[in-house]
Amino acid sequence: MSHAALAPSHVAVVTGAASGIGLAAARRFAAMGLSVALADLPGERLDSAGREVAAVDGTGEILTVPTDVSSRVEVSRLQAAVLERFGRVHVLMNNAGIQPGSGVFESEAAW
Repeated sequence: MSHAALAPSHVAVVTGAASGIGLAAARRFAAMGLSVALADLPGERLDSAGREVAAVDGTGEILTVPTDVSSRVEVSRLQAAVLERFGRVHVLMNNAGIQPGSGVFESEAAW
């Protein structure tokens, strides 16, 4: 999708947005002018990521939603918060996750 195809009224939701690839994606979406909802575990890392993404020179709004994506209840709260604030979602980047140990391909349960 080209940058021109996404207008400032578009909304991106990024899970795992407090660091790494998720934070980089949230910054990029904000730079493109999208409104961005950052979801991650509650705490200073998420708060800091929200401030960092809000400082990007874009035209969209920023929302941080403390969310543990392993909880269906919390994911439902994320959905409700995003829809209440923005009314829609155009991009969903499901990036949150952890890998205990190093055998990501060894166990179906790890997926």
